[in-house]
Amino acid sequence: MQHGPALPKEQDPEEGLGSEGKERIHASGQALKKMGVTFDAILSSPKKRSKETAAIVAEGVGFPLEKIIETKNVKAMAPPEDTVQALSELSGAQRVLIAGHLPSVAEVASYLLTEGSRATVQFEMGGCCCIDVDELPTHSGRLRWYLTPAQLALIAS
Repeated sequence: MQHGPALPKEQDPEEGLGSEGKERIHASGQALKKMGVTFDAILSSPKKRSKETAAIVAEGVGFPLEKIIETKNVKAMAPPEDTVQALSELSGAQRVLIAGHLPSVAEVASYLLTEGSRATVQFEMGGCCCIDVDELPTHSGRLRWYLTPAQLALIAS
């Protein structure tokens, strides 16, 4: 999941979520709950907007806030190999949410789906995708679904 829309640096030097971003992520979290999506782990970038996104989704699906893992391995410019390595180190976690940034979340999706050429998953702020993998690392994951923020908002309503 890409974080929600953030405030400009002039309004918030840490670029936290704006009111639109909070509303969008809240709707995404509610939609995921309605869809029956649960998580064994949630990873967040150390950036404020990603931490807020992770917390709002966690609250929406009933995931304990204190179990959110903050890691630089999902920052905007983190190599996908680093993110996949971090995922593989999550002992027993089968369902993991990454609350991160572009281009990282798109590059991780591409890495999990294909090798050699790039798959393009067009993330939008607050959009979410589900990729199934049998084991990590892999380049043969299966894209189960991608939902835009507008589609998630419809599900939530």
